[in-house]
Amino acid sequence: MFKGGNHRLRHAASFFLPSPNRKPNELSAGIWYFFSMKKNTSVSRRDFLQFMGASAVTLSLAGSAGYLLQACSRIATSPGDKIFPQHPFTALAPSAEDTVRLAQGLRQNFVAIWGDELKEGVRFGYNNDFLAFFPLDGNKKDGLLCVNHETPHNVFVSNWVDPSVPKTKAQVEQEMECTGVSIVHIREGKTGEWSVVKGSSYNRPVNGKSKIPFVSERAIEGSKVALGTLGNCAGGVTPWGTYLTCEENYGMFYGESVHRDGKKTRLPANEYNWDTHFPQPPEHYGWVVEIVPQTGKAKKLTALGRFSHEGATPVRAKNGIPVVYMGDDANDEFVYKFISASRDNLEKGQLFAADTVNGRWLELSWSKQKILREKFRDQTEVLIRAREAARLLGATPQNRPEDVEICPRTGAIFVALTNNKKRGDLFGQILKIEEKSGDYLATEFKSSTFLAGGTATGFACPDNMAFDLKGNLWVTTDMSGSAMNKDEYAPFMNNGLYFIPMEGENAGKASLVATAPTDAEFTGPTFSPDGRTLFLSVQHPGERSTSATNLTSTWPHGGNSIPRPAVLAISGPLLDTIVGA
Repeated sequence: MFKGGNHRLRHAASFFLPSPNRKPNELSAGIWYFFSMKKNTSVSRRDFLQFMGASAVTLSLAGSAGYLLQACSRIATSPGDKIFPQHPFTALAPSAEDTVRLAQGLRQNFVAIWGDELKEGVRFGYNNDFLAFFPLDGNKKDGLLCVNHETPHNVFVSNWVDPSVPKTKAQVEQEMECTGVSIVHIREGKTGEWSVVKGSSYNRPVNGKSKIPFVSERAIEGSKVALGTLGNCAGGVTPWGTYLTCEENYGMFYGESVHRDGKKTRLPANEYNWDTHFPQPPEHYGWVVEIVPQTGKAKKLTALGRFSHEGATPVRAKNGIPVVYMGDDANDEFVYKFISASRDNLEKGQLFAADTVNGRWLELSWSKQKILREKFRDQTEVLIRAREAARLLGATPQNRPEDVEICPRTGAIFVALTNNKKRGDLFGQILKIEEKSGDYLATEFKSSTFLAGGTATGFACPDNMAFDLKGNLWVTTDMSGSAMNKDEYAPFMNNGLYFIPMEGENAGKASLVATAPTDAEFTGPTFSPDGRTLFLSVQHPGERSTSATNLTSTWPHGGNSIPRPAVLAISGPLLDTIVGA
């Protein structure tokens, strides 16, 4: 917990101010550009703080002029800028159109759309999110695409249009079946387009009705098996070729348990009300789930802690030990790291939370931390209530930590901090973490802002990220449907996909390369093994629709059709040029 206002201020300011350990080129892009663009107008404190995404923080810039000058080479590109002389690349202008727009030199094809039949009795789920591709028998053009399905839509999926009328059990089961994970056999055709191998024995769901065992030191709420997986947001791929899917906003389905004064209170579900017909313990959700793509065999990994997992990104340390970085996607929650006790599984190990103020990893260990022994009865309870444990140890609250990705060239860890309106951070930032001596097992690190969202950098609310084979960064944004095209978010219009070179004269400049339909966001960017295809989810188009006739989007089919989430395959000469194909 915060121990005083000064601690809060130091935390907030640490994201934006230079430090003795911070290199000049690690400052937020566009600070100097912001002032240069404002040179003929008065620059208010509010203008600058909104640009930095931290209007609730008082910053002292005394002595920082040298750092600001260093930042001037990393301003955002504008629509029409050509950033690849060897191949014209025209950055898109923001758009409010109900369609997917792509930069010149890119093309798209639909891989799977909600409701598509994968094989008899199996259909593609709703609200596709994270994606991961697993080649079959070493064939880079034939493999399994694992797809997260985060949430249903009460109107489109189960036709629950009147909240005053309780959902039926059949309606809940409809939603359970379209949530979780789809494992989809896909293949690249002779024309370069990817499609589903319909009827393949590999096509299967791991959904809200699947029985999934816990890997745990003891039973959780009296059981060693959970009913289903849900809220599946981002994820990762293990070094041994399994799929990690992460359970995020589980409270929307089965509620949450709140502990106060030694007593536990059960809060009901706040959105989908599955607990009405399936009264499952909230403690059975909020975990990282490991799935074998070829068989669908799954298990919940409790050692990685329980919270609103956005993703789980594994990497091997120098000695071969796997390490997993994770974000808890909620206001004032934490960044975590897990160090496995084994080289070939994630079943046991050490869980840490980040103190970014002091650059320390704090171990959530019941046996090593006296304060945790006073609060919790064993390590399993620490893991179940990881958020409480992290606060007790002094972890630093963050502004919605979402995806975490690791730069293949430098080994630096990048964390998308989407925003935190309560703190005045409207536009978010990308946080950069560098482990001491480049060692993923280190307990010390330094952190800095890689890029701050805002009008100067051209994007707002970073969410999912991916590095291509050349080490360039691709970023999707997550402005909510209720905020898009309004007030401070109006200049950005719909959500988009941004390309950020990490080297050369345009390093650190964000360029808009794709725009999403109305209400939608792009999620789960992942590259095919040869780098020539970018698989991309289009999630929750038309999410603000209140009925099948009162629609805010009709993407992708248009006319009077209801909107449908889908997975796209993006390719073309521009992408070939970028990855050097």
